[in-house]
Amino acid sequence: MKWYKTISYGVLAAVMAFTITACGNGNNAPANSGGNAPKNESGNAPAAGGKKVTIEYWHTYSDQEEKVLTENIKPLFEKENPGIELKLTRMPYEGLKEQVIAGVAGDAAPDLMRMDIIWVPEFAKMGALQDISKNEGFDALKANTFEAPMETNAYNGGYYGVPVNTNTKIAIYNKAVLDEIGVKEAPATMDEFVAAAKLAVAKGKPGGIGIGGANVWAASPYFWSLGGSLTNEDYTKVDGYLNSPESVKALETIVQWNKDGLVTPTILGGEPGAWDGMKNNDYMMIDDGPWFYSILMNEAESKFKPLEQTVRGLIPAGAGGSRSVVGGEDLVIFANSKHPQEAWTFAKWMLGDEPQKIMSKLGLIPTNKTAANDPAFLEQPFVTEYVKQLETALPRTPIPQYGEMEGIVNLAFEKAVRGELKPKEALDEAAKNIEAILKK
Repeated sequence: MKWYKTISYGVLAAVMAFTITACGNGNNAPANSGGNAPKNESGNAPAAGGKKVTIEYWHTYSDQEEKVLTENIKPLFEKENPGIELKLTRMPYEGLKEQVIAGVAGDAAPDLMRMDIIWVPEFAKMGALQDISKNEGFDALKANTFEAPMETNAYNGGYYGVPVNTNTKIAIYNKAVLDEIGVKEAPATMDEFVAAAKLAVAKGKPGGIGIGGANVWAASPYFWSLGGSLTNEDYTKVDGYLNSPESVKALETIVQWNKDGLVTPTILGGEPGAWDGMKNNDYMMIDDGPWFYSILMNEAESKFKPLEQTVRGLIPAGAGGSRSVVGGEDLVIFANSKHPQEAWTFAKWMLGDEPQKIMSKLGLIPTNKTAANDPAFLEQPFVTEYVKQLETALPRTPIPQYGEMEGIVNLAFEKAVRGELKPKEALDEAAKNIEAILKK
């Protein structure tokens, strides 16, 4: 049974009211050329009888990104694929998930969408998305894509999208604090990292290890790098992994860092915030994504110069290696797309070298390895470490129940850091609760 048949009529009535407004101009016309049109010399679909297939693409790009999408990406794609017209629809992020549900339930969803990576397994389980792993060219595309961003599309042995842009977090050190404690470069190992943090605290700094919260997004780079894990490799089992001896030891280490005063107050919501602590030379280190640089570099009035006043490094390597967490968006094709082959043509094209390089000029990190390692992209002053960190970064667990799982793990981390439960007790409780939701 299709997922949307299980939605109550009351919910359907509400979402359909929106659908009529938001999706009235949706792309529901049958294909003119269909999916079997002969290809031109470049291997792309030509127009059939002068008629074009229109595919609709929902996105949430910013003003600046939308301008490039409209003025560069769309004309280039349509020039190379004369049989396909790309219709772009910018969607507000607030309430977007409900709008997508409405679109699918009302058979008015677009052909494609740039979707938050966390939503993909959930919509895949609903039956709302196409498994594209059997499509022509998928294997070659996957081979040249960073592994962790691609894994965010994994569900039940298939792939339900491709990563269109990605990001991760790296270690960002305050250069003035490093100079004060006599550390010349970013610590490479956890032992070096902890030793530097102790020196910073000895100089009166309010913590040297900048963990932004007791939650998965903030703490997982340290939890994973210290040897912890959330699930087994295929994301089907939590008990014995989240509460394994290695995971317990990793969380015990973070808790002990906090007891020793080595962690910044941000782990429990204290002040100053991460960016203020960095600007004021309070914190030795924080972790953050590339937006730390792209935003602060545009603050013309700020005295803080992020490139000159910070030192970038990978998350220090521990028993689990150097790990960070992946963010970004995936490009998905809806199950009720009227033009699935043309939609796949665009998805493949969008992950090609040239489109990825075009969007990278806006600070979006390519998911295509060739584009990410292009010398012209790496010339940007802060991207090299992010590209290198992506090689060992991990996805948040790509399962339909991730929202519930994340809440449970967050609570376990916080209880341990606050001293309300011992780390093993907190992780045992979390593993038991997550196993229960996995069986739903």
